[in-house]
Amino acid sequence: MWTQTSPILLALAGTLVTFAATTLGSSFVFFFRGEINQKMQRVFLGFAAGVMIAASVWSLLIPAIEMAEEQGMTGWIPAAGGFAIGGLFLFALDHLIPHQHPGSDKPEGIHAHLGKRSMLFLAVTLHNIPEGLAVGLAFAIAAGSGGNAVTLASAVALAIGIALQNIPEGAAISLPLRQEGLSRGKAFMWGTLSGAVEPIAAVIGVLLIGSITGIMPWLLAFAAGAMIYVVVEELIPEAHLGEHSHSGTAGVMVGFIIMMILDVALG
Repeated sequence: MWTQTSPILLALAGTLVTFAATTLGSSFVFFFRGEINQKMQRVFLGFAAGVMIAASVWSLLIPAIEMAEEQGMTGWIPAAGGFAIGGLFLFALDHLIPHQHPGSDKPEGIHAHLGKRSMLFLAVTLHNIPEGLAVGLAFAIAAGSGGNAVTLASAVALAIGIALQNIPEGAAISLPLRQEGLSRGKAFMWGTLSGAVEPIAAVIGVLLIGSITGIMPWLLAFAAGAMIYVVVEELIPEAHLGEHSHSGTAGVMVGFIIMMILDVALG
């Protein structure tokens, strides 16, 4: 029975679903001869942004506030504090880890003698850290809820939502790598490996919960802040939503609605 399952195993199970979705997206390199149509790419990026915004609110911030209040704390303090720390953490990683986003000619982070292929790989890997942490925390809550089916359903909903937006993310790394000259097999391999950080981040989140009592609301809000940073800093600019892109905007709306429905209906 799942209630006797280790929180770490549950977190790994959840993030293996999202990891499989990244692998599926990476496999697009075998079916597309060139780049994905720009309009379709905007839809994919917008969809990912919508999912992450909704997940940050319904799956992370609202549970963080409720959990803090149950522990006798003022709900908004860990929610706001953790959110800010999560954003600052991604801001620091963004300026420390050398990476380069698809479609950009300018690398970011500290100067390093890395090829463009490695920089593209690191860019997507960086985005997967808060996603893995969020899914891992959700399943850790489910494991510690004493068999509450609602919390398990909420964790499953979050995993499904993140998995859906991981499909275009996998394609976003494998297809540009193919354009850079890698074989289809190697581009697929690197795209798949970019999602491997999610199970790692999930396990780290579960271990932190086990060693520090009362930190769960802060960690949930931390994951939300990190995901919103990714949305605002990377996904929205890459979707060119400031250029009256109706396709990108529609993607955001659809992604938000689907994630909201998953969380509310299942959770």
